[in-house]
Formats: sequence, C-alpha cells, structure tokens
Amino acid sequence: MNLSGMDMNLFLVLHAVLKEKSATRAAKRLNLSQSAVSNALARLRAALNDPLVVRSGRGLAPTPRAISLFPHLDSAIAHLQSAANQQPGSDVANVVRCFTLACADGFQICDVPRLVEALWRRMPRASLRVVSTDYLYASNGLESGEVDVLLAAKHSAKGLRWTNLYHDDGVLIVRRGHPQVSKRISRELFSSLQHVDVMISSGQIGHARKRYEVFLKKNHLSRRVVLTVPSFTAAAIVVARSDFVAGIPRRVARSFSKYLPLKIIELPFKDFAADVALIWHSRTEADQAARHFRETLIETLRE
Repeated sequence: MNLSGMDMNLFLVLHAVLKEKSATRAAKRLNLSQSAVSNALARLRAALNDPLVVRSGRGLAPTPRAISLFPHLDSAIAHLQSAANQQPGSDVANVVRCFTLACADGFQICDVPRLVEALWRRMPRASLRVVSTDYLYASNGLESGEVDVLLAAKHSAKGLRWTNLYHDDGVLIVRRGHPQVSKRISRELFSSLQHVDVMISSGQIGHARKRYEVFLKKNHLSRRVVLTVPSFTAAAIVVARSDFVAGIPRRVARSFSKYLPLKIIELPFKDFAADVALIWHSRTEADQAARHFRETLIETLRE
C-alpha cells in the first residue's frame, strides 16, 4: 500500500471507531456526522480489502486485521498528539540550540562575557555564536534566520521587534601618561588633539558619526580625525600606544581600561548618548527557545 496516496484522516476515524466500538459514538468523538464516519470506513475497507468492523449486537466488533492495526494506530496518534501539544524549547534546561547574536566589537568586550555566564547557567545545553554587524547586514541575518538577535543602538530597530536594555553615554579615552590630558579636557584642547574615528556598520553607515558631528557643531567644537578604524578594539589599542584620542561608549571604555593603559575623560559637552536595544525579527516572536534566549539576555544586560 502506498501511504502517500492515502487520506490519513481515515485512520483517525478507524481509531475512534475501534476505541468506541460504535460509529455513532465515534462520530460524536470526532465531531463528524455518522454518515461521514460510515463513508470513511467504506473507503478504508476498500483500500485495505478488509471489513475492519462488523455488527455485533448493538455495537461493532473488530476483525483480526483491525485488531492487529489498533496498537499501531493508538501509538502513532498518541505520539502525534504529544508532538502537537509540545512547545519546542519549553523545557529551558534541555534546549539544544546554537543561538546567534550580532553586535559590534564593543558589546562583545563588555556584554558578551556576562551573557555567556548567564546563558549557561540557565540553558546549559545551548551554545552561542557571536557575529559582527557587517555579517548581519551582508547576510540579511534577522530575516533569513542566520541571526537570532541584534544588540545595537535603538535606531537600528526600524521595522523589527525591540526592547530597551540600557542607556550609554560617550567618553573620551586617552593613554595613561598623555602629555596634554590629565583629568579634564577643555574645549580648546579637545579641538586641538588628534582623533581616532570609529566607523561601525549599523545598517545606516555612519549614523553614530553623523550624530557625533551634530553634537560637535552644536557645542562649537571641531576635531582633527587622523585615523578611521572599523572597530572600538582597534581604536583603543591605537590610543593606548599614541597621543591620539577617541570618543567611545562609556561601558566599552571601562572594559578596555581593565586591559589597556587607558584613562577615561569626560567629554567637554553633555548629552551625547544612545539607547542600546535588543532587536529581533517577528518570525521568532512565538518560538519558546528563542524567547528563553532573549529573556536571558534581557535579564542579564538590562539596567
């Protein structure tokens, strides 16, 4: 028999009839008419070349063929019902999946270590892959399924699901022992220093840089950019080995200052800040495992 050409609903009807030993009760159980049950039985009898059930008193008695079929039907339907009722990923401790997080290198330094610890406490069988924002946009990652979540400034969430995590402001980093900068920096000194610019891909190339330039203009400041790099890491290493300076997020600066000979200097103007958000595609909104992953990330990083 070729099952691909069979209507599987016929076996559901036979299972109900064998359970109830009555076409009437089977029809009620399946929310069908009695004639629909009778028609289904007739089609299955023809396909299997066996009566399957015969009248016996007020009920129906199974044939030997039906008796041999029943335990297989019962087991198969029970497994299907269990699979239909089970929400994948509902058991958070047993989720076996590799989740992919896209973020700039600054977040990789200051946020990913904490996330890894929290993730493996809550989801010990899961694993994590971290990719760059360049990879995200090149692969259309959130929409294609290559990436589960993006950690970025809120402006990157256009057309996507998101939730705020924290507010981060900008600071200046300089090397310890810088000949011109000690604890504070004047507007005049800021404009005279040589700056390292960081160009991070964020879906809108240069968005953060444009905002920075607007703030500088608003505060009647200028800067001499002598080097442009694609990562906060490169900027921090260059600054630690030169008299250049760089404006980067405070959280990132704190992380780098633990490993490099850097000082954090307050900018000579206020209010240059951004809301950092967790961003994801609506296609994963109802996925339980993905939801557990997002909840872990939110609980770990939200301030």
